[in-house]
Amino acid sequence: MNAQQVQQALAQLTTETDATLRNLRLASLVSGVFREAGIELVVVGGSAIEFYTEGAYVSGDIDLCLLSPGRLDVRTRQDLMGRLGAKGGPRSWQVAGLYVDVLGSFETDARTPVRGIAGPFGELRICPVEELIVERVLISVYPGEYPPARECAKKLLAAALQGEVETDWAEVRRLAQSPAYGDWNEVKELTDEQAQALKVRSPYHSDE
Repeated sequence: MNAQQVQQALAQLTTETDATLRNLRLASLVSGVFREAGIELVVVGGSAIEFYTEGAYVSGDIDLCLLSPGRLDVRTRQDLMGRLGAKGGPRSWQVAGLYVDVLGSFETDARTPVRGIAGPFGELRICPVEELIVERVLISVYPGEYPPARECAKKLLAAALQGEVETDWAEVRRLAQSPAYGDWNEVKELTDEQAQALKVRSPYHSDE
């Protein structure tokens, strides 16, 4: 992607009125620029949830981690983000009025693979939905109740329960029961609650 193409892409960002599409465009653009340098990024956290729920939840910024390699020096980070006219660094920048974080190495306990979704400037890699569900439920209850995380978890569960996002419910359970999370009771309770609200069958309906 040459400088002119980057400028055209940035101009498109400023005219996009849909917040989720704008974030998707920027995440795809950043991923594309890094990919050309041999670096793969993965969308994580609230940004991944925003894309899975197609905007039912909107993140305030774009969060990405390094998929490969696991570490980048500051100079490389600044050079690549500089191609996008970014301000700031070395891990958080402002691009076309939006905030982008490129964090450290991607860590996951999920056995399900990193997913790919189409973007206007190339494929986006995205954190497994199974881990996002379990992670967000944990944040909502530990170390104390945090209602914003619970609302976020409910929106992600709604998308999963309605088949909008292919979800491995056995993997959700395994992760929730693992020492890394230990929130199976809370995950099952909220999943069942959302299934009842949506009038769909809970994947854990037969559990005692």
